[in-house]
Amino acid sequence: MIESLPQTDPGRARPQDTPPPAQAERPDISSDFETFLRMLTAQMQNQNPLEPIEASDFAVQLATFSGVEQQVRTNDLLDRLASRMGLAEMGNWVGREALTEAPVYLDGAPRRLVPPEVPGADRAELVVRDRDGREGTRRAVDPQAVELVFELPPPAEGGPPAGHYKIEMESFRGPASLGMNPVLGFARVTEARSDAGQLLLMLEGGQLIDSAKVKGLRG
Repeated sequence: MIESLPQTDPGRARPQDTPPPAQAERPDISSDFETFLRMLTAQMQNQNPLEPIEASDFAVQLATFSGVEQQVRTNDLLDRLASRMGLAEMGNWVGREALTEAPVYLDGAPRRLVPPEVPGADRAELVVRDRDGREGTRRAVDPQAVELVFELPPPAEGGPPAGHYKIEMESFRGPASLGMNPVLGFARVTEARSDAGQLLLMLEGGQLIDSAKVKGLRG
């Protein structure tokens, strides 16, 4: 069963911020400060009495360390804020429907598809292929449709085994083929994770994709 839906705008997914890679834990700044004070004390005790270090030099060293200490604390705060923002962004993906070119999970339930726009086409067919590229099903569709509801019988009723299938659309003008084009499908996001600076999304059915390949988002 294929049903054409009224025109909708699937939109474009905004680039997502991803949390920075985990960094090695920094030592406690207070221990560094104690170490600095011990070194400064040893420097004062072992200075040449004939050529003592100027008090202004000690003040410069203290000021320098204080500035470094403040910068380290600021960086730690920024890292924590970035991590929390990244987690919030990942949470915004979960539960929503992502529009992608990824293979569509078919298990007998209706799936919403967005066919390509092919100027001049007067008829079109959806072509369903398994993971090995073998053609399994062809269905005639409206070449002007902007969104379709595609449904195959469940496996228990003679439909194909549940799994991921590549869906394309072949367009025609009269008897001549205008070529095969990918069909986009909506799938619910069940999980979002960060991996080596990439935001990865787990779609229903277990398909894992890069969030950069999402063409639209809704829900």
